[in-house]
Amino acid sequence: MSALPFRQIELVVNPIAGSGRALSTAERLAALLRAEGAEVRVHATGARHDARKHLSAQRERAELVVAIGGDGTVREVFEGLERDPVPVLVLPQGTANVLGLDLQLPREAAGALRLIRSHRLQRIDLAAVHTSEGRRLSFLVSGIGFDAAVVHALERRRQGSIRKLTWVAAGWEVFRSWREPQLGVEIDGNRLPGRYGWVLFSNIVHYAGLRVLSPDRALDDGQFEVYLFEHCSRAGLMRHQLRALTRGLPGGACQRVRARCLRVESANPIPCQIDGDAAGWTPFGAEVLAQQRTLLVPS
Repeated sequence: MSALPFRQIELVVNPIAGSGRALSTAERLAALLRAEGAEVRVHATGARHDARKHLSAQRERAELVVAIGGDGTVREVFEGLERDPVPVLVLPQGTANVLGLDLQLPREAAGALRLIRSHRLQRIDLAAVHTSEGRRLSFLVSGIGFDAAVVHALERRRQGSIRKLTWVAAGWEVFRSWREPQLGVEIDGNRLPGRYGWVLFSNIVHYAGLRVLSPDRALDDGQFEVYLFEHCSRAGLMRHQLRALTRGLPGGACQRVRARCLRVESANPIPCQIDGDAAGWTPFGAEVLAQQRTLLVPS
């Protein structure tokens, strides 16, 4: 018998994450787990949505799934296990690794093994998000406005692994030609007066790699947090950034409302992003699901 609390473990790895380090990390973790007596399967993804399709098609489920890659890999694992109670361990290997930052998750195989041994569990809310491209799951933060426009620009530039300088170039491209949108917002069925220039639907603290959102959010309270930004001209965006870096959000011309449901509309299509991936255009709709996921987290 294995000394580990899980005997059958599946590793789902994005082999290009971390400039190729993810695959070698997966191989080291597989060797450590097998030395402990666990039965380990390793699935290296070959294209976008591969992890979701692979897990959705499985008839025999592992007792634990380890997602090795960036936040996109984690979301695909969640999608593949959407109605399944199997716990997930996240081993961050991507560029942003927002969930890893929020939960202070280890990046090395030995640290992942320690989390498996301790097997402390944490529930996390999921949201179903609808845009012009259909439905996706969100567990981090979705955006309508400036951040989404940057993500769309990044997709146009993307060639292989993403580096932080790639994000900077995409951000500058969008900022130079930025025009403030006019977004109409409905929260939990109630239409808000006025218009907003940028909206976030968030369940995180770290944003763009920085601890700038409110730390009092709860991962499993059945709600996300809606950040509503006014005055989002180029000068306004710079003021929002300064506020975020010096005092955090909400504050200034940014307010926060906790909600289960969000709808955002605009006269013209405005870009949307879901957990750091380009996700079509408005109208945007999101609803926190009753079904949660279970994570392994540090004690």
